[in-house]
Amino acid sequence: MKTLQEQLSLTGKTALVTGGAGYLGSSISETLAELGADVIIASRNLQKCREWCEKLRRRFPSIQATPLKIDLIDPHSVQLAFETIHQQTSGLDILVNNAWSGRKSSLESATEESWRHDLEMSLTSVFRCVRHAIPGLKKKRGVILNITSMYGHVAPDYRLYQGNQHVNPPGYGAAKAGVIQLSKYMASFLSPYGIRVNCLSPGPFPHPEAQQDKVFMQRLAERNPLGRIGQPEELKGAVALMCSDASSYMTGQHLSVDGGWSIW
Repeated sequence: MKTLQEQLSLTGKTALVTGGAGYLGSSISETLAELGADVIIASRNLQKCREWCEKLRRRFPSIQATPLKIDLIDPHSVQLAFETIHQQTSGLDILVNNAWSGRKSSLESATEESWRHDLEMSLTSVFRCVRHAIPGLKKKRGVILNITSMYGHVAPDYRLYQGNQHVNPPGYGAAKAGVIQLSKYMASFLSPYGIRVNCLSPGPFPHPEAQQDKVFMQRLAERNPLGRIGQPEELKGAVALMCSDASSYMTGQHLSVDGGWSIW
């Protein structure tokens, strides 16, 4: 019988984190490195990935941290990135679909273009990455963790938002809801290969830029049962659970880390 420490260990495993040098992605990739995994940090901003990889290598000298350029809304870029991964590794043990980019907009201000971008960025990119990762994941009986959002399963409270500065676009929530369902679908059809697929939905973890708006931050905090916003390191425990053998009998599940946001 494995001890809890043994279950949580990722030593010898290889993980890819899209958006792994970003605000939440950096805590996710740091968690995997801290548990012993070699990490591949992928995004469009290769320099940012390089800088974060260097920090991870200094902090965790026993692991490898590799930057990788990928544009998730470009099918050719995704294909090339995974070809590189397959050439340099024996396959992924862990795939974390985390990356996001987009603009704030309301139902009325969103455009056809922004709607399509949100679906491509948040939903279709997950499909693309998983499809390319499957061969390696089959070899390793790997794990997929899809980062979704509280707005994939609850609606934004319109009373929190004034104007379009902070409001989540309609395509974002629709896409994240799609990821939750897609994860369940994948969990079913990949289970014969021992591949587990789960979701993690962060609650209010506003980016540092949004945190400059103290009035908005106060409204967010007051809306939440725990009375505050989340900090990136508060995702680490859930990531450690979902990406390790500590969750070996969990698949197709949706875990919320939201300070209780979704209970109301």
